[in-house]
Amino acid sequence: MLAISPTDRVFVLTGAGVSAESGIPTFRGVGGLWRNYRIEEVASPHAWRRDPRLVWEFYSMRRRVAGAAKPNSAHLALAKLEQKLQDRLFLCTQNVDDLHEQSGSMRVVHMHGELFKSRCDRCSRPPFHDTNTYDPPAELPRCECGGRIRPHICWFGEVPFESERIFRALDECTIFMAVGTSGVVEPAASFVAHVSDRARTIYVGPEEPANLSAFTECHLGKAGEVLPEFLALQTWKI
Repeated sequence: MLAISPTDRVFVLTGAGVSAESGIPTFRGVGGLWRNYRIEEVASPHAWRRDPRLVWEFYSMRRRVAGAAKPNSAHLALAKLEQKLQDRLFLCTQNVDDLHEQSGSMRVVHMHGELFKSRCDRCSRPPFHDTNTYDPPAELPRCECGGRIRPHICWFGEVPFESERIFRALDECTIFMAVGTSGVVEPAASFVAHVSDRARTIYVGPEEPANLSAFTECHLGKAGEVLPEFLALQTWKI
């Protein structure tokens, strides 16, 4: 049994396996194709320069799918954990949906961006909630500066968001938990190795991740089934 003490700081990384249980397909889907395009062909700066309308069509489809999804028990369990730990929990997700927020989590760090936000591809205007949620725009939207409005997503070849903040939290954590991650996508796949010499490392998910050897314990099963029970069995010394 894992005792969480008043001095522990917990880092939780969530991946596609968590959202998949809410009906959101994993990013690559079957064969990693969309309309016979490889995912990398519609999720990169090159794709944006070549055919921005095609990129918008892809992300409008993803918004429609994510907009119909609801949080599952794993999302709710992590929201409850945040209520107990407050700022001693750092919740970092590779997912771009808003299911953590829907479940009540208030301090979510989206390292790969947020599906329901957009930003200018030219100026430093902050990302904004995009009301054009489900349909590709008839005309590509423009910023006041003249730049094009793009999805607020970290594409292939771009640097994940909040990297400095994430690594500070990794350096401070005493317990690291990955939930529903493949252990393949970098840099997130290396987070557990970054902390394994000093932190308790736990994996929860339906399949063994590629980086399983870096974890001190592994709990296999659907996150929505395993995680709530696992957290309920903890010894709380908060």
